Amino acid sequence: MASTTSPLPTVHADSGDTNGGTASRVVQSVKSAVRAQESELKRWRRTFDANAKTVVNGEKLLDRDQFVNAIAPKGDLTRISRAQFAILFRVADAAKRGLLSWDDFMVFQALLKRPDADYYMAFQYFDVDGSGTITFDEFKSVFSSHIGPDAIPFDFDCDWVKLYLGKKNGAHVLGYHEFTQLMKGLQGERLRQAFHYFDKNQDGFIRPDQFKRIMLELAGHKLSDVVIELLPTLTTLSPGGNISFSEVNACHNVIREMDMIERVLHEATAKSKDGRIDQTEFLNHAASTSRHSLFTPMEASIIFHFAGRGAAGQRLAFIDFAQLLDPRWRAPGDSEDAMVDKAEGVTASSVLSNIAHSAYNFLQGGMAGAFGATIVYPIDLGALMQNQRSTIVGQLLYKNSWDCVKKVLRNEGFRGFYRGLGPQLIGVAPEKAIKLTVNDLVRGRAMDPETGRISPFWEVVAGGTAGGCQVVFTNPLEIVKIRLQVQGEAAAVEGAAPRGAVHIIRQLGLLGLYRGASACLLRDIPFSAIYFPAYSHLKKDVFHEGYHGKTLSFFETLTSAAVAGMPAAYLTTPADVVKTRLQVEARKGQTSYKGLADAFAKIYREEGFKALFKGGTARILRSSPQFGFTLVAYEYLHKYPWKEAPREVETALTTRGEEIAKTRARNALKILLDVHGDIGRRTPSAA
Repeated sequence: MASTTSPLPTVHADSGDTNGGTASRVVQSVKSAVRAQESELKRWRRTFDANAKTVVNGEKLLDRDQFVNAIAPKGDLTRISRAQFAILFRVADAAKRGLLSWDDFMVFQALLKRPDADYYMAFQYFDVDGSGTITFDEFKSVFSSHIGPDAIPFDFDCDWVKLYLGKKNGAHVLGYHEFTQLMKGLQGERLRQAFHYFDKNQDGFIRPDQFKRIMLELAGHKLSDVVIELLPTLTTLSPGGNISFSEVNACHNVIREMDMIERVLHEATAKSKDGRIDQTEFLNHAASTSRHSLFTPMEASIIFHFAGRGAAGQRLAFIDFAQLLDPRWRAPGDSEDAMVDKAEGVTASSVLSNIAHSAYNFLQGGMAGAFGATIVYPIDLGALMQNQRSTIVGQLLYKNSWDCVKKVLRNEGFRGFYRGLGPQLIGVAPEKAIKLTVNDLVRGRAMDPETGRISPFWEVVAGGTAGGCQVVFTNPLEIVKIRLQVQGEAAAVEGAAPRGAVHIIRQLGLLGLYRGASACLLRDIPFSAIYFPAYSHLKKDVFHEGYHGKTLSFFETLTSAAVAGMPAAYLTTPADVVKTRLQVEARKGQTSYKGLADAFAKIYREEGFKALFKGGTARILRSSPQFGFTLVAYEYLHKYPWKEAPREVETALTTRGEEIAKTRARNALKILLDVHGDIGRRTPSAA
């Protein structure tokens, strides 16, 4: 009898496109999963080998400290000490021999991948005898062992504990699932008991310092230094100078639901026109994302109170909430280095640093522009098509773009495709440097520093200003380049000797180098005004740059830059055609033009509307990849090697890729830390 179960569907050769395609996708999915597992096993092995310094009978082993080095995230551990990560060693050391083998470490890493790793680790930690159940004595012993004599006391004989463990101590034991429910409600009971402990006269209020002590014991590891300092100010939300249980409970709910708060804040600020929201907008968005209200008005007030540092009625940007969302947050202005710099004012080193940054900006713009221009320069032969008059006396040089390419290759060889590249590279450095730098400068001045938002009007102004500034270098560059390109083919047909760039510059003179500048302005200002806003919105709205800390890949950046260049290039083709006609010296029998308006009128009258878009396709094929590669190079060069990245909001929701593996151990501690924020910091008195 055939087996009724199979881990994979059978793939039949004649199963048809649909079934075959489905089976193929399943096989590919399984193969991808296997490759991912193999990669993860290799990473675990590298981590183990790098930290296992203890060798017994030729076998590498991890002791407690080496285990912590292997699992603890690198970097700032101010909220969770390294000693607290060591409590996971007892869970990993199932054999209780004080050392971990490779097999032990691999099993522990597999446990960290469980979706309930935090509850599972807590259960293993409380299950001292390894029986698979937890008794009242085990629960009390482990809980009490991590609480010092100065901690807020917890009554184990309360009705709440009896609901889970029965009235008779030891008469009822907890399995894993029952234990998870007990742990989920434990903090709520501790909060109630702590408030009752301080509310001696039972008037329903406690002092601000008592409230701060409760929050530090229950959730101190979840709060940044800024929020901890602001805890006593919660008393300002209502008159009386004291804090009620409702406010304490609301604050605890805010801390417990921080991940959901972050999602709501991210989405609400992203949809806001100015990138800022108030309490009403927060509550409206929270209500629209669920069947029932997620947060009460009091909880919303507490969120905005701590984010706004006590100031009421503010519209806040997402970055304002960072000090609440990120427990390791420290405002840049509050750092010791920043305070020293502010006190000392502008120093010589800071001036030199600014000069170095400016010089680097200018250099990177030139390097990026030269890179993009070199790659697509052969496509720039579109200038030859633009200059070709349909009413020319004699033969028509080129029938189409392909015919143009063949004749240039036949008459001038491969080097003909790069005729005029020298002046292009000489001029492209300052041109692109000014264009990119001016756009960044204007956008930076007009941008809200907290939201990172800029209005559409200023986006267009920034791009247009950048395009206008570049004409100082663009016009002389292009008039020389175009004459070099055009004379190459004309010389082959007419038998004339081609002239070099120096001859052309001398022939034109200083004023001649700016012939057609009005058309150049008419082309470059609209081009940049279209291009830079389109590029920015493609990155942000299509590829979601910055959303939950996302950084665009090379392909996404290249695609954004290339696609943005398509409409900008084609829509400004008429101005480019006119500019080319004005800058190229008319040969015998060709129409000459007196100026911008005259060129537009004569081209339209003699050649028709289509003539204004000659070379439009070539401009797209040139400008799109050119700006694509230029902007990609600029984006990567723009990261100063000495510049510190601004501090961003760092939470579980912003952790991606390989960083997830580094934070699994921290996440596995969540439930244990909810027992008491100091768990693991002191040696257990009984465990």
